[in-house]
Amino acid sequence: MKLLTYLLATLLVFSINATSQAASIYAGKSKAAAVCSQCHGIRKTSAEAPFPPLAGRDEEYMENALKQYRNKTRVSEIMNNIAGSLSDRDINNIASYYSRLKP
Repeated sequence: MKLLTYLLATLLVFSINATSQAASIYAGKSKAAAVCSQCHGIRKTSAEAPFPPLAGRDEEYMENALKQYRNKTRVSEIMNNIAGSLSDRDINNIASYYSRLKP
């Protein structure tokens, strides 16, 4: 019985930790609206904008691209400045949010 209780407690702690590190699409939506949407839009860009829409993009690709812009291993003056202000959590949330949108 003690073993069962221990296993259940361990699973509960693991579940809580995994959930706390999971991406928040709500935080991603908020950050995308504040930072990304002026150029990339939410579902599509404006007719005048030369920037690609991000809705439906692969989550892992977006995370890697944003981290490369932040670390300046991928060069774009605009994106290097914008991504430079993003934390790992922000990047995770933004990529999660955009990847779940239908283009």
